[in-house]
Amino acid sequence: MINYYKVFIGILFFILPSLNGFSQTNLYDIGQIQKIEITFSQANWDYQLDTAKAGADGYILASQIKVNGIIFDSVGVKYKGNSSYSLASNKNPFNISLDEFINQDYMGHSTIKLSNCYQDPSMIREVLAYKILGSYMDCPKSNFAQVYVNGNYIGLYSNDENIGNAFLTEKFNSTDGTQFKCNPIGIPIPTTKCNLKYINSDSSSYFNYYELKSSNGWNELVRLCDTVTNYGSSLESIIDIDRVIWMLAYNAVTINFDSYTGVFAQNYYLYRDLNNRFVPISWDLNMAFGGFPFVGSGASSMGSLTVANMQQLPLNIHNTDPLWPLINVVFNNPTWKRMFYAHAKTITDEYFSSGVYQTMATTYQTLIDTAVQSDLNKTFTYSQFQSSLNTDIAVGSYFVPGISNLVGSRASYLQGTSEFQAAQPIISGIVSTPAQPVIYDTVWVNCNMSNGTTILVGSRDNIFGKFSKQLMYDDGLHHDGATGDGIFGAAIFCSSTQMDYYIYAENTNAGVFSPARAEHEYYHLNVTNNAVYFKEVAFNEIMAKNDAAIVDQNGEYDDWIELYNTSNHRINLSDLYLSDDKNDKLKWKFPAYASIDSHDELIVWTDMDTTQQGLHSNFKLAAAGDSVYISNSAGFLIDSVYFGAQSSDISYYRCPNGIGNFSYTLSFTFNQSNCPTAINEFSNEKLSVYPVPSDGSLTIKSQININNVKLFDLSGKCVLNVSIGNENNYKMELPGLNDGLYLLQINNSDLVKRIQIVK
Repeated sequence: MINYYKVFIGILFFILPSLNGFSQTNLYDIGQIQKIEITFSQANWDYQLDTAKAGADGYILASQIKVNGIIFDSVGVKYKGNSSYSLASNKNPFNISLDEFINQDYMGHSTIKLSNCYQDPSMIREVLAYKILGSYMDCPKSNFAQVYVNGNYIGLYSNDENIGNAFLTEKFNSTDGTQFKCNPIGIPIPTTKCNLKYINSDSSSYFNYYELKSSNGWNELVRLCDTVTNYGSSLESIIDIDRVIWMLAYNAVTINFDSYTGVFAQNYYLYRDLNNRFVPISWDLNMAFGGFPFVGSGASSMGSLTVANMQQLPLNIHNTDPLWPLINVVFNNPTWKRMFYAHAKTITDEYFSSGVYQTMATTYQTLIDTAVQSDLNKTFTYSQFQSSLNTDIAVGSYFVPGISNLVGSRASYLQGTSEFQAAQPIISGIVSTPAQPVIYDTVWVNCNMSNGTTILVGSRDNIFGKFSKQLMYDDGLHHDGATGDGIFGAAIFCSSTQMDYYIYAENTNAGVFSPARAEHEYYHLNVTNNAVYFKEVAFNEIMAKNDAAIVDQNGEYDDWIELYNTSNHRINLSDLYLSDDKNDKLKWKFPAYASIDSHDELIVWTDMDTTQQGLHSNFKLAAAGDSVYISNSAGFLIDSVYFGAQSSDISYYRCPNGIGNFSYTLSFTFNQSNCPTAINEFSNEKLSVYPVPSDGSLTIKSQININNVKLFDLSGKCVLNVSIGNENNYKMELPGLNDGLYLLQINNSDLVKRIQIVK
């Protein structure tokens, strides 16, 4: 039975935006103040929100909310925050859930989190801090919002992106990974730190320090804490160490101590991504730039700092204190320590020494000036707001520094430290060859390096992937010119069209990245996906006289060709052509949608009827004998076959699939394997070949005995043929072979592996 009420409500929500005359704007546009209007039907809405905050922390029903004029009915609202929330405050922070009662969202965002600029006379700390941090690691977006309740202006808030499904999908392409919010449960005291220090193997021992946001994952957190505390050298396998270093460097440079680096080691999330690594995500930056002066010291001290202390605080704070084990691990690893200072120097140079932060701060304060003046619930005067960039303002027992007063002096101090003064390596002249690679090419990355002792390149094959690092060499063997000429090289195998890379170099005193914001920013290889190599797509079966064997989708007995994918990956055929004319190999082009899965078959009907649905070529086969060709758009031949006169309903097929010799058979195998099961039962998973890439030798392990090994180059030429005894573990040398891709075949069967040689 149709629920007409739900249908009506659905139609109503669809048309309401147009009826209101508003167009939706980006919820986190930094140049536009958002307008959030909350309507409660309850007269005692504030009391209900306070009661819910003190109790089960549930949502209270708001009858309506407008977001930039767009109306949402029946929305969940609650107060949020710890120290920023007060029972006596008229301007508490809000957590708004648009989909708490009805499935609805604003431009993909179902949660709106509004912070009340707590302890921030400038009113811009959180927005400024997130904007700068977003240049170096994934973090929420933030801007400003004016908030109204029942028509009354509550005040100016910062509008911070929720670390929920929309954020996780954008940044990690997943939402079901283990996730923790790292904040002590309840009001923190110095002894409660979310510092990833190992307590014991009982997960319940961690319940008061971390909040599980996914369905499970406590054992994974315990394992992470154990690794951080006791097995620091293995840390990179379980957490994104580059994001850790960026987070710690940012905290130290900007005096952001309501964070892992401060007394409570809190205000960050951990999300376990598709690479099975935890990734830290900084959160709650409203007290950055010295707004929270408590750096901590040992187990119980708040570690309160004066403004002068903050201006000249060393970057290596807590590097030997076991209560901050993540910082210990970074500083105990010489390379990670140099990376830390490289990142810290990049932040300082790009935003603070340059004065860029000051331009941003002034722009933001100008944007919100009118909204601040009319905010009667702000905890500082308008005059204090106006002077907050250059004047330190008392907040109870301490002073919140003027942002420029802190940052200007701090940048000068940092530029004078030995770590910033140390001469970094110089990376220049970065080139990749070929400049326009195709998939499965080997690309050589080369650059000049001076004043460095070690240089490496990190690469990955998708935007959500993990960078794998390898050394670069100046030995004359890595496409790098002459030995010792200062040009370094390394090979990157283009396994996809999404290849990214960066370069890092160091000496005993300093490190440097190129680009400077790596791994958050990187170089991209423009890899195209039109490469299909020799024999990757092969003719597998041909019937040129189909009188009564099998019909096409229109019930017609048309001639047909079966193709076979010999590779270990799905192949798109959009750049390939089929022909029966050696002088016109580009006779019939495959449509854009055509593809073949790995070790699978595909049928093309050769009936000269391209108007029919499916794959129908613009030529027919000659039953008296013919040749067929498959080529790419450059005319490179992928495979070709000549067959003689065919008898009615007898196919010409090869076994093993794609690579065997052709013969005639009465029992045609249309769109299926040509060979008996006994021949085809071995998949490439049964064959292990390493190392890949090979530097001149290969070890082959197989679940069947090996008696013959052949190596083919991509022109189809057999360049190596080795007969051996029946062995299933064999090491072979590869003398005199050029760098590149080859096909390795075992026992003249369809047991085939693609290998790469890089010497």
